[in-house]
Amino acid sequence: MEKFKVLLVDDEEDFVKSLSERLEMRDLGPKVALNGKQALESLDEDATGVVVLDLKMPGMDGMEVLRRVRKAYPNVQVIILTGHGTDKDEEEAKKLGAFAYLQKPVDMDRLVDVLKKAHKKFKSIKHGIDTALMAASMAQAGEVEMAREMMKEVSEDDEKES
Repeated sequence: MEKFKVLLVDDEEDFVKSLSERLEMRDLGPKVALNGKQALESLDEDATGVVVLDLKMPGMDGMEVLRRVRKAYPNVQVIILTGHGTDKDEEEAKKLGAFAYLQKPVDMDRLVDVLKKAHKKFKSIKHGIDTALMAASMAQAGEVEMAREMMKEVSEDDEKES
């Protein structure tokens, strides 16, 4: 499996450290934030493609963190992992653009599978944006046909993944 970074955000320090260790054993690169403020600061320093986020935290709760991440980092995939969530919370998280909504305790194989899918989506979006920017530059430089071909490839890749 390709190693990638995951930001774990949870105020339960023992839980998040244990989860971090378990993900490291699976060759993932976890970073830990113990509250919403730390999470946003961490993303400002080093935008990670996938965030695992608890909902119930003192100060800034997970829904507010999700709102701010969606606004500042729309490509970042956020997985809600909570032990105290409700159906209403799940509905709101999905409306706000959460990639997935999982309950604690979570099966590690299931979590890793969801993390891989979220990372794949992040990479796909990032690749599409990078290619679109390159195509725009080529079109501006007069290489319109080359730009069309680049965008056609992105479109075909998107259709394959759907």
